[in-house]
Amino acid sequence: MQTAKAVFTNLFKINGANSCEVCGNEYEHCFEVRMNGEAHLFDCFECAIHALAPRCIRCGCQVVGHGVEAAGGIYCGTHCARQNGVTAPMEQSISERSQT
Repeated sequence: MQTAKAVFTNLFKINGANSCEVCGNEYEHCFEVRMNGEAHLFDCFECAIHALAPRCIRCGCQVVGHGVEAAGGIYCGTHCARQNGVTAPMEQSISERSQT
């Protein structure tokens, strides 16, 4: 069985000293995130979220975790979706979205 550190290292492909693509911080524990075939390098989750999280098409906030994908857009929640005229929006996790 792998240790938590080994799982984290393998999951995020932690590299040696590099610099974050958002803030430029040089940090030996930067991690790589691959999204849509592109590699991104960050020093923390805050920078990764800032760079990669989708934005609600109504209010503009970053959608972290659950959100609503409806009518060709992503909303932060059912309230914003309803305010844009989406009927019966359903919140779903990212993993649920990828399975549909």
